[in-house]
Amino acid sequence: MKLHLDTNIFLEILLAQDQAEESQILLKNTHHHELFLTDYSLHSIGLLLFRKGQHQTFELFLRDLAGLSLLSLSIDDTAEVATAATQFHLDFDDAYQYVTAKKHHLTIVSFDHDFDKTDRGRKTPREILSDSIL
Repeated sequence: MKLHLDTNIFLEILLAQDQAEESQILLKNTHHHELFLTDYSLHSIGLLLFRKGQHQTFELFLRDLAGLSLLSLSIDDTAEVATAATQFHLDFDDAYQYVTAKKHHLTIVSFDHDFDKTDRGRKTPREILSDSIL
């Protein structure tokens, strides 16, 4: 399965939040899946960590991304972000993730319920892991 990992999957781990363990288990059990993240997610994580003075954490994070593919949108594709935001009542970052997943035919993996309003929906790490076991 081709999985688009939303920013919050990584932030759960980096910030030691409630669903960090679930996110870590998914990232450690990726042999069944192709994993993708967007340049937007990468830059957002960098911005957050730099604001917290955690430059070294960002460097470690980058090393841990081995095996993931980085995706970005062209200017033409980015124009679709506004359409998706309006259609599904998403903010910019969620619309960017949605358009990227749609363009590349990816399953969105996220804890963000906003994706439930879209035609693509989303799965949580726990759901992906459960599907992989079946």
